[in-house]
Amino acid sequence: MATTFYHLPEDSKSGAGDEISNKTLLEKVCLISAQYYQQGLRVFVATNDVKTAEQLDELMWQLPSEQFIPHNLQGEGPHYGAPIEIGHQPPQTRRQVLINLCHPLPKFAVKFTQIIDFIPNESEQKQQARERFHQYRLLNLAPSIASE
Repeated sequence: MATTFYHLPEDSKSGAGDEISNKTLLEKVCLISAQYYQQGLRVFVATNDVKTAEQLDELMWQLPSEQFIPHNLQGEGPHYGAPIEIGHQPPQTRRQVLINLCHPLPKFAVKFTQIIDFIPNESEQKQQARERFHQYRLLNLAPSIASE
């Protein structure tokens, strides 16, 4: 089981408000989701709230058709779910990859073989990422930082 943290780019600083930071994060989630989809893996994107889940869903629908990622909000779509599922409740179907947008770390994180998390530039969110990194270590989930 592996956990990979990604640094968010410098332009994600919340100097113009949290919307810029959130948009940068959600764009990164789309990119990573597409990579795992292309590998044939099933992904669950865990959010803290319905609003963030809906924002990500909307962003995925706005991607150009050649970059479309089959996805659905939790509880919508086919019974077995699309390859990418977005939700703020524990997942109901088995998936290999968790993209975690939650703080604190959700208890169900240990059920995945691969976990993706993020290190924002904003100091409070960066501290929360440090706390999650420590939690992953305590759970023997082998956290590392992506070299991009």
